[in-house]
Amino acid sequence: MTRMKGAEIIMECLRKEGVEIIFGYPGGANLPMYDALHKYPDIRHVLVRHEQGAAHAADAYARVSGKAGVCWATSGPGATNLVTGIANAWMDSVPLVCITGQVVSWLLGRDGFQEADITGITIPITKHNTIVLDVEDIAPAIAEAFHIATTGRPGPVLVDIPRDVQQAVCEFEYPEKVELAGYQPTVVGHPQQVKKAAQLIAESERPLILAGHGVVIARAADALREVAEKAQIPVITTLLGIGGFPGSHELYQGMPGMHGMYWNNIAIQEADLVIAAGMRFDDRVTGALKDFAPHARIVHIDVDPAEIGKNVKTMVPIVGDVKNVLQQLATQIAPARHDAWRQRLADLRRDHPSIAIPETDRLLPQYVIKKIYELSGPKAYYATGVGQHQMWAAQFFWGDNPYSFVTSGGLGTMGFEVPAAIGVQFARPLDTVWAICGDGGFQMTMEELALCTEYELPVKFAIINNNYLGMVRQWQDKFYAGNKQSVRMFQPDFVKLAEAMGITGMRVSDKAQVASSIEAALRHPGAVLLDFQVEDVEDCYPMMPPGVSLSDTIDQPRIEQPEYAR
Repeated sequence: MTRMKGAEIIMECLRKEGVEIIFGYPGGANLPMYDALHKYPDIRHVLVRHEQGAAHAADAYARVSGKAGVCWATSGPGATNLVTGIANAWMDSVPLVCITGQVVSWLLGRDGFQEADITGITIPITKHNTIVLDVEDIAPAIAEAFHIATTGRPGPVLVDIPRDVQQAVCEFEYPEKVELAGYQPTVVGHPQQVKKAAQLIAESERPLILAGHGVVIARAADALREVAEKAQIPVITTLLGIGGFPGSHELYQGMPGMHGMYWNNIAIQEADLVIAAGMRFDDRVTGALKDFAPHARIVHIDVDPAEIGKNVKTMVPIVGDVKNVLQQLATQIAPARHDAWRQRLADLRRDHPSIAIPETDRLLPQYVIKKIYELSGPKAYYATGVGQHQMWAAQFFWGDNPYSFVTSGGLGTMGFEVPAAIGVQFARPLDTVWAICGDGGFQMTMEELALCTEYELPVKFAIINNNYLGMVRQWQDKFYAGNKQSVRMFQPDFVKLAEAMGITGMRVSDKAQVASSIEAALRHPGAVLLDFQVEDVEDCYPMMPPGVSLSDTIDQPRIEQPEYAR
């Protein structure tokens, strides 16, 4: 064994866990960790411009790479700036390990400079957190953090380490195995429950699969496809489930819910069996719970037993890793066709195209997003912010590249898009990465653009600029008598802003320029920002008003000559 300082032990632990990149920001309480960085050239550090950006970048890196994301910060405001990103990872079940510096241990509780009780603050939004008060506990704490973050239902874990503990010395020994009393996630489905689910599938005439983020997290796309194809079951993916099933597949139906496809919402209400795979029946999907899928028996597959029965009554609960359970299910189910049901869904799609775009010379946001997808190639990755542009991005994503759509789901975090796209680019350095941005959310984290120049990241940024907080404006128009309060935004010159950051910027205000500008951005070897000055007022349809059932979804107004209908 070797004697090391606590900060060096932290780095050795990260190396043992195979960490390749850390997103962070230095300060007084984590300076020992930064002092140790130069000894570990195999671990890259990315200096973000705000700690929230560190958490979002690490979050997106984790989603795409399949590894735990790592971020760190100093004490006090550095740690509290991580909180939004930690909450985002918590809501979306993303494996994140956050390491924060803390004031020296003898000042704890004395309101020392930049002290904040970050473990207390983050109790509701972490899977586990701890403060390390003895240097000998650093290695076990970090080993446990990675184990907890990445097993069972993934989530963020925070380890808080006072500066004097980082500077103390002890013998380094990394635990070969982590065993935690009371923490034994169930990863294999109970055989009898799987058999019951297979029996329900055999008996059903109108089955649906609702695939959620669990499919993406578990890398279960192949297993899902095997089940769907064998029993010929149509597949609907939630917002975070996008990318868990190929968009070009004949069984794929797109997204349901508040701004999902009208045909999917009606199909759920008519289904006699719903197989929920790695999804939690979020209110954005279900609408009024009392009216959800009234004719359907429910099979719910989830690694977290707390989710089963929480929102929707379940006939066959199956606790386990969704990949394992789907693989088990594939061996139990019999081949089937469900031709009449699939024809019913095809008729619904024909009669309610949902994402048709009108033929017009106006520059519509839907048209811009559709063109980005069309021109970017089959291997591109996408990160979005939150709002109307997010919903359009989800509606028009019908790609086959698995796990390539990254967005903030449960928390709905505006500002996610810029640092998330940067995290994706670090995870996929050779692939095209787009940040589809709202003009409001972009301004929340636009300082991270500097990373594209500093680290030579060729991220392409598309700002869907309508001079409004678009989704809020739409709700005010629909549900608040058109009282547009505090939603019109003065915008900076985004092109000049990009140039100030060392990035190529282009302004696009004419529909005829859209394709050529996207192609130019794709040809450019570095980062590019495209400011698409779209129609100010354009509503996102379909739309399910708050508090109503899926049956009450407002369909897209009829378009006589649609330019695009999937």
